[in-house]
Amino acid sequence: MARARREPLRGLPPAVAPDCRVLVLGSMPGAASLAAASYYAHPRNRFWPLMGALCAFDPRVDYPRRIAGLQRAGVGLWDVIGRCERRGSLDASIVPGSEVPNDVVALLESLPRLRAVAFNGGKAAQAFRRHLQGGLSPALAARIAFHALPSTSPANAGFGFERLLAAWGALGLGRGRDPA
Repeated sequence: MARARREPLRGLPPAVAPDCRVLVLGSMPGAASLAAASYYAHPRNRFWPLMGALCAFDPRVDYPRRIAGLQRAGVGLWDVIGRCERRGSLDASIVPGSEVPNDVVALLESLPRLRAVAFNGGKAAQAFRRHLQGGLSPALAARIAFHALPSTSPANAGFGFERLLAAWGALGLGRGRDPA
């Protein structure tokens, strides 16, 4: 019996200001994020506490103020995958061959102050390499530092908050620091 084809999930629009210096790319928002139409909405995802610590804002404020806190720190958000089929919320549940990437390369080209891309987890970095890396011009690739970082997902329970903080601290998001 053939498996019923599901309607592809559609991701969220980018949350990026024109002066973005660091772009955080996830793979594809989970079910909680898609339902809430907000990035990292799962209550156990450590993204917002982590960014609050690194960018000096209160991660408990409402979503628009969290986005504003990121943007004040020069940080933007988007995902590598724009559409896909997935059963559940885990990256491992993305149906192979169903991924349709966002036009991340065009976004990177439109951000003259961008200095770093941070992949939130291995699936985001893998999807970028597979679908988009070949589209980078040599000048763009030379201007941007790419960081494959541990996922903030609760599924990455082996990485405690302090380890995440140390790994993501390599982005240099503190006030007055130029990210690399």
